[in-house]
Amino acid sequence: MSDPLTHECGIAVVRLKKPLAYFQDKYGSALWGFNKLFLLMEKQHNRGQDGVGIGCAKIGMPAGQPYIFRRRDSKKDSLASLFRTELKKLSKKQRKGQIDEHDPDDLRRRFDFAGDVYMGHLRYGTSGQFDNGSCHPYLRRSNWPTRTLMVMGNFNMTNTNELNERMMDRGQHPVFGTDTQTVLEEIGFHLDEAHTDIYRELRDEGIAGDHTAEQISARLNLAHIVAESAKGWDGGYCISGVVGNGDLFVMRDPHGIRPCHYYETDEMIAFASERVPLMTVFEAEQDDVKALDPGTVMTIKNNGDHNSERFAPVVEPKPCSFERIYFSRGNDPEIYLERKAMGAALVEQIVESIDHDFKDSVFSFVPNTAETAYYGLMDGLRLYRRKMVRDNLLASLRAGELDEAKLDDLVMRNWPVGEKIAHKDIKLRTFISQESGRNQLVSHVYDISYGVVPVGGNLVVLDDSIVRGTTLKQSILKILARTKPGKIVICSTAPQIRYPDCYGIDMSEMGKFIAFQATINLINRAGNTTLIEEVYQDCLVEMEKPREERKNAVKKLYADFTDEEISAEIAAIVYPEDIDWHGGVEVIYQTVENLHKSINAESSGDWYFTGDYPTVGGYSVVNQAFMHWREGKTGRSYDLAL
Repeated sequence: MSDPLTHECGIAVVRLKKPLAYFQDKYGSALWGFNKLFLLMEKQHNRGQDGVGIGCAKIGMPAGQPYIFRRRDSKKDSLASLFRTELKKLSKKQRKGQIDEHDPDDLRRRFDFAGDVYMGHLRYGTSGQFDNGSCHPYLRRSNWPTRTLMVMGNFNMTNTNELNERMMDRGQHPVFGTDTQTVLEEIGFHLDEAHTDIYRELRDEGIAGDHTAEQISARLNLAHIVAESAKGWDGGYCISGVVGNGDLFVMRDPHGIRPCHYYETDEMIAFASERVPLMTVFEAEQDDVKALDPGTVMTIKNNGDHNSERFAPVVEPKPCSFERIYFSRGNDPEIYLERKAMGAALVEQIVESIDHDFKDSVFSFVPNTAETAYYGLMDGLRLYRRKMVRDNLLASLRAGELDEAKLDDLVMRNWPVGEKIAHKDIKLRTFISQESGRNQLVSHVYDISYGVVPVGGNLVVLDDSIVRGTTLKQSILKILARTKPGKIVICSTAPQIRYPDCYGIDMSEMGKFIAFQATINLINRAGNTTLIEEVYQDCLVEMEKPREERKNAVKKLYADFTDEEISAEIAAIVYPEDIDWHGGVEVIYQTVENLHKSINAESSGDWYFTGDYPTVGGYSVVNQAFMHWREGKTGRSYDLAL
């Protein structure tokens, strides 16, 4: 995508089933789990680069010995930096003779990250903060291991204010500003309640002293605690947590909006946001890596017993389709084929746009994330051209007009030509603070291959999505225009993004969406400005209704315009200014229908394009987002009021 987005995060969990000595003997390192955690995180580096955090829990540590550990880092290259720092600490202790690296028990006692449960988190900034304190995992300490809790996740809650109010109604005093802290404290509250109930049961049974902690740990029902905590959560989430005694849970939201996969052997069980990292790191087959079912929580007791339980009623799955279009690693077998299919699905619109003129057309892509879809597009174009040739050959044969010249013309010429047209040279440097400086720099982010586009011909460029259109206008089109084509066709594998997200991707300010801007322009040009006020009043009415009864009042804005009309206005908005080029620009978007045909039927979360949200919180967010735009306010419509 030419416009960078944030918010996606990645998780990694490794729960060893064998003692460290087993891994020392078999793999030559008691830190096998620690190393696998690093690899799982590195293979998901695409999901978060604002900061990282890791955690470790050690099962069965004697009283007085620490049992849970956490490190977080938000510096540049934070992932490598954090692991390098910990290994340097270990190496220093080894040189001083403070740790016997060949003794797993000694390593377990003296190195923080020689344990049984490993957790890792890659962060994109969802709270607007970029320091260590805002990185996962979050930790809630107690002198009871069974009340100590560490939590991390890839999620966003739409109703954090309400959840905080629920805590205040109990008499609690939340003073925090992120949904992560809210989730931690909610689970912590129910953990405390369960802990107290068990403690009183044991006291009434006459069990006390050294056996108390052991019995509390055995009776702790983490699945029930999580289920009670999740009542009222509205959002997309994949959340993992570990209690100080070593009990572990991983859960996924009821609609499956956020992804979660796991892989299990007799040595360990591991979880990750994406499937391919598990396949690569553990050399697993595709079918052996499972998706955690939506609305379920998998719990693993400290004794190794584990179970999957449903914590929410069965609802229609709505995994995020944008995740498959853009964020997920493209080497996932399913996602790779889906992205190719999305490119191929644009063929008919593109062929119509260039008037079937393959001779004077060149096809390319920008940025690199669109490459897989581009392969699908080229495959589709070649199939289209092959059918054209076949039909023309048969027609000429039947008419007796087939000769050598005709054969050469049909078979040897006019096949789709693909070229690498744009190259990303540099990244926009954040130290340039002046707007003019940034704009000047962004216009040179890409360079081009000169001499490959016929002067006056068609240049067709594929993008995976066009959200804001800023980079398209300020950079890409200006650079592409240097090839002097007669027409530039920009194609998006994603449909028009018309509505905000509220489940973990930074697309929440409606006024920044170019499809929205184009629609407002069309409304104003039609002299129907009263519609904007009508929609605003409708939003106010919706927000007065009970949360579960709210509907999307913003849909009315788009009702009078076709996709093609909005795309044409988008093309006018992004047309490059102040350049010596006067060719045409056309913008083509994927249709929602073709998107559904291209991707896995179960990955049908399309609220960005249709406004049909999977949770009631989405309808609050979309109405609030429009109200914010109408009132001239900025910021995410689901942010905490601090």
